[in-house]
Formats: sequence, structure tokens, C-alpha cells
Amino acid sequence: MTKPTIPTSNGFSRRRLLKATAGTAALLAAAKLNFPAGAFAQGAGPEVKGAKLGFIALSDAGALFVAKDKGLFAKHGVPDVDVQKQASWGTTRDNLVLGSEGNGIDGAHILTPMPYLISAGKVTQNNQPTPMSILARLNLDAQCISVSNEYADLKVGLDAKPFKEALEKKKAAGKPIKAAMTFPGGTHDLWIRYWLAAGGIDPDKDIETITVPPPQMVANMKVGTMDCFCVGEPWPGQLVHQKIGYTAVNTGEIWNKHPEKSFAMRSAWVDKNPKAAQAITMAILEAQQWCDKMENKEELATIMGKRQWINCPVEDILDRAKGKFDYGTGKVVENSPHIMKYWRDHASYPFQSHDLWFMTEDIRWGKFEPGFDSKALIAKVNREDIWRDAAKALGVAAADIPTSKSRGKETFFDGKVFDPEDPAAYLKSLSIKRADV
Repeated sequence: MTKPTIPTSNGFSRRRLLKATAGTAALLAAAKLNFPAGAFAQGAGPEVKGAKLGFIALSDAGALFVAKDKGLFAKHGVPDVDVQKQASWGTTRDNLVLGSEGNGIDGAHILTPMPYLISAGKVTQNNQPTPMSILARLNLDAQCISVSNEYADLKVGLDAKPFKEALEKKKAAGKPIKAAMTFPGGTHDLWIRYWLAAGGIDPDKDIETITVPPPQMVANMKVGTMDCFCVGEPWPGQLVHQKIGYTAVNTGEIWNKHPEKSFAMRSAWVDKNPKAAQAITMAILEAQQWCDKMENKEELATIMGKRQWINCPVEDILDRAKGKFDYGTGKVVENSPHIMKYWRDHASYPFQSHDLWFMTEDIRWGKFEPGFDSKALIAKVNREDIWRDAAKALGVAAADIPTSKSRGKETFFDGKVFDPEDPAAYLKSLSIKRADV
């Protein structure tokens, strides 16, 4: 992170500047950036001292853990931020609808499509919309699709066609076949659907898709609840360590440098407390920068393993946090390009084109109706303006602040191309989708 610099004029030295009245005022103004609420003028700091934020026990919530553990929320003037563990994404949704005034939460580490589904009332009780605001992306890459050891001999990988044949045999024998994800229409649901469909497996017809909270994935596969699942770290790594199953695909292999989780808050809270929303975002951005440094990975894994955060052995986190992926099939990748990215490659920036892909896929699978005006909703939910203000106040280098709302065309492992300028063409190119799309 680029540290704020103390302005000088006419080549004055620091000593001469301190002696000058005007220079002293400039020095103090700049120095405030190093203190709590320093991004704001005196008397104009955050409207409140904190907020209630939710998280699921996953490595991509690491920036929230670090911001809390290392006092970054306090540094930026919001010392009373409370980071609370949620039991499932469904619980996260319900608590966001309630808000802290209703004994719920104000914001959360969240699957990127969820703020859109919640804002549109697609997944809420009685279909009542609760407007949400995405303030930052939390990470890129490093989710995994895991397969049960029942299929160990297949060593299923990026090509799911051999898996299709095995599933067909099992189904013909009258046995149930199930794929698990974490929330309908969420990122894990979309990754496993994309992978299955690319291999000729219709996720709505050829296999039953079930919802399982991330921390419960390994235990459920151990007792044979599912044939495959998609979830974020550290649970795929733990599955391999316990020799219950193996990693078929790191999702970065499906779409390199793909967006994953977001940090979102209730829009009503953001509108009421815009300075506090920026302060919270600043703390998270600073934590993301810290998380991405290789020299911090061991400490990061130790923090994430704590009981109040992920609550799992550090050895289940560390290797993959550092980029070493043992797939559990004999395949080991050192320095994987698909390591979880918290900051580099513009990981933190909430590109609107990324949100559009998620919404387009949710149209593909029936979560939004055909012809839904995705761009209009994105314009309301995506608050890249707050991200930019937070980054500039932090002194983030200009090169780390994107100049476009779009990352441009995106290419997937099966050759499909998503052009944000023409999402309809992308939908037409997909062979397996809802019939009415």
C-alpha cells in the first residue's frame, strides 16, 4: 500500500515546513491519515463507531478476520465493528433482511450474486426486496469442485465427461446421485453447474443439486450424502487431508482470475452512514493488501484457523493459502496461478462486468426471468464509487485503481466467451440451459 505523503511546497525541508503556519496546517491535515478516522475532516468522521458484519467460515473472508484482529477497523474510526459467524448463507440472507435494528446484521462477506437476489426479492420471504450495496470484491479464484473417493479410479478433472458415464451407471442401478453447493444461484452453484454442463451433465435433470453449508461439506461427503460438491477453502483441502475425496477442479481452471465473494451492506445503512461505509471499506482494503503478501501467509493461516473464525487446523489452510495444491490424486501443483487473490490483479475492485456474468448465469438457470434488466439493477447495487473513494483515501497507487467498470471479454476453459456488451450472445452459445432462455 502506498503511504500518504506529506505535501511540501517550493522545495521546503520538513524542518522549514514545520516552522511555517500554512505548512503546519498542511502537515497536520496529511498526518491525520495515519490516525483513526484520518480520511475525514475534523468533526466529520464516521457517523457511527461500528456495524454488525456477518461471515461464513471460509478463507475468502480472511480480510474481515485480519481487519478485526489487527485493529484496522479501529484505525479507520469504526472500532465497534462486530464480525459475527453465520451458520449458512441462508442465515446470512435472513439476518441481512432483519438488519442490526432487528437483531440481524448490517453487512456481510457474501456470495457475489446474493446481494442481487436479495435486492430483487428473489430469495427473500414473500419476495420482499431488501436493497443491498456491494462495496468491494473480497477475492478471486481458489474455490474447488471435489469428488468422492467412490470415483477415485477415474481421477476426474476439468473434463467431466468420464464422470457423466459413471453417474449414468449409478443412476441406472437405482441409486441417488447428488451434487452439493452452498446456496441456490450463488457462486458455488454456478461453478458446479458450469462444469457439469460443459461435460454434458444437465444439473437440473441428470443429477440432484442440494444445498449444504460450507463447514458441513466434508462431514456430509464422509457419510455419502453427495457424489461431488463445490465450496471454497479450507474445506476442499481438509477433504484431501482426511482422504475422503479429491479435488477435481480449482475453479480458476474454469475461468482464470474469476470473481468470487463480495463485501456488501444493506443500502439503507450505507445511505444513512456513508462515511462509516467508506471507513469500513478502507479497513477491508488495507487488510486485503496485507493478506496478499506471501510473507504474511503463515500468520494469515493462523488467524483464519482461530476458533472464532474458521475453527479448523492450520495445516488444512496453509498449503493452499501459499499456492501449493495437492489434488489428492497424485497431482500436486506448486505455486499455483489459481491461488486465492485478495488484492493483486485488481481482486478487490467490484467490476460491474463481473456482476453481469453472475446475473446472466442466474438467468440461464432460472433465478432471474429471461430479459431481466440486469444492468439497471447493477447500477443500483454496485457501489464502485465508495470503493474508489476508500482507495484514494488510503493512498492506493493509481495503477491499482481500475479505470473501467469492465474487465472486458472473459474466456472459459471450454472456449465459451462472455462479452459484457452482448450477454444474450453468450447465453445463446450455451448448449445446456433452461428451455425458456
